Amino acid sequence: MIEVAREKFSGVEFRVDDLEALQTDDKFDYILLVNVIGYVDDIQASLNGLKKICKPDTRIIVVYFNYMWQPLMKFAEWFGLRMKRPIMHWLPPQDIRNILKLSDFETVKADYQILMPVYIPVISTLLNRIIVKMPFFRELALNEIVVARTCGKRGNADDTTCSVVVPCRNEKGNIENAVQRIPDMGKHTELILVEGHSKDETLAECYRVQKDYPDKDIKVMVQDGKGKADAVRKGFREAKGDILMILDADLTIPPESLPKFFEAIVSGKGELVIGSRLVYQMEKEAMRTLNLLGNKFFSTMFTYLLDQRIRDTLCGTKVLLRRDYEKIVAGRSYFGDFDPFGDFDLLFGAVKLNLQIVEIPIRYRERTYGSTQIERFRHGWLLLKMTAFAMKKIKFI
Repeated sequence: MIEVAREKFSGVEFRVDDLEALQTDDKFDYILLVNVIGYVDDIQASLNGLKKICKPDTRIIVVYFNYMWQPLMKFAEWFGLRMKRPIMHWLPPQDIRNILKLSDFETVKADYQILMPVYIPVISTLLNRIIVKMPFFRELALNEIVVARTCGKRGNADDTTCSVVVPCRNEKGNIENAVQRIPDMGKHTELILVEGHSKDETLAECYRVQKDYPDKDIKVMVQDGKGKADAVRKGFREAKGDILMILDADLTIPPESLPKFFEAIVSGKGELVIGSRLVYQMEKEAMRTLNLLGNKFFSTMFTYLLDQRIRDTLCGTKVLLRRDYEKIVAGRSYFGDFDPFGDFDLLFGAVKLNLQIVEIPIRYRERTYGSTQIERFRHGWLLLKMTAFAMKKIKFI
């Protein structure tokens, strides 16, 4: 079969190797184990053997049969409807994840594919693209797909630099406070103030603070377009740090919490680390009731759509490695320029790259200067559009 494959696909390199005794020392970004783990004598030892061909960012993708399909698969073999296979292990997804964990691989997410393995016009499409993604029905799918990553540190804190991007529009009274309170992290911390065509002399305040704090590495720039997403992208383009952070200038997220995000990235606990405002009790005026209800609704929706637990989609504090952000930018054309907030650009890009998303509970504070720039109904409508967009581009593809 390998020889046939080489003839049909001359542009692809085919090798034969033994999963239980790999001979290659090459390292790969992705390793797909497609219906193979059921045929090895020792799955854990085989997974341990994969470590020598993994990079720190490698993703292991395990595709395997749902054990509930075993009687039907055997029936198909008996009647010549399916190629006969050797005796194999039938593993539920919980066992696959447990063996991955024992081999120092962390499960990022799981997916389910194929309810109708025989093509029937319209019916197959409906079952295999939509119904199989629904709760309950997904547990009946023929194929289970588990995406895992290597565990361990992603760097050394003492050698890691950090850039904190602060989008600021009409936030004159918060600029100096933000600069004073953002802590030094890692080898070097860079502060980037991106001003958004304010009406309250925010830009002049940014330049004043830059001059008055020469001991801090502060850059000031004016965004080219409008909206937070435009400001964040400009700040990230100019940033020099290994780790990229977003901190809203309203300071409702305490700058003192940023070292938690830094540590989570460096230690490898997460690859896109976001704040969660919905764990601790909030100050009285920090979030209006309608906003809170909306956040909880969209949290439930996006947890389902993205197959990762996300409690607070709209928290402004998001942190990731520069190299992962560059991958998101490289794949941005898949989604297009759709997000005025910038939050979903990062979330959707991270999910597409199978990055581990981790939330850190933070205390959400009241504003001490200015007023919120959230327009509940207009932005709520935009969020509903984002939900539909995620269904089309991520869930029901």
